[in-house]
Amino acid sequence: MSAGKRVANEGMGTTSSSVEDLRKRAAEKLRSRYELRLYVSDMTPRSVNAIANITDICEERLKDNYDLEVVDARHGVDLKKDSIIAIPTLIKRMPLPERVLVGDLSDKDKVLKALGLSSRGCST
Repeated sequence: MSAGKRVANEGMGTTSSSVEDLRKRAAEKLRSRYELRLYVSDMTPRSVNAIANITDICEERLKDNYDLEVVDARHGVDLKKDSIIAIPTLIKRMPLPERVLVGDLSDKDKVLKALGLSSRGCST
């Protein structure tokens, strides 16, 4: 009888472990997907540079693991929603923690750090 209980517990443990493994893999996949929103104003030089800089970094370091939304602040956008006080502003929504960067994103090391990426290699 005791052996039956052991088998039942082992089976339950395996199932629980398998479910936990699936949860961990799903969480890792979600963490590796970057959600970015860049607020710009028309095609000012700083906005153009910010778009080019973040696009280059994303293509180089994140490959297909990112979504970048570029929002023109002049077109009826509620800037209060994301507490935008300067343009250009990049908001990294995912993976957590959320980060906000202001400027043309030309300081690559600063941008990589804010994105949670090392200067030498990709952490995703």
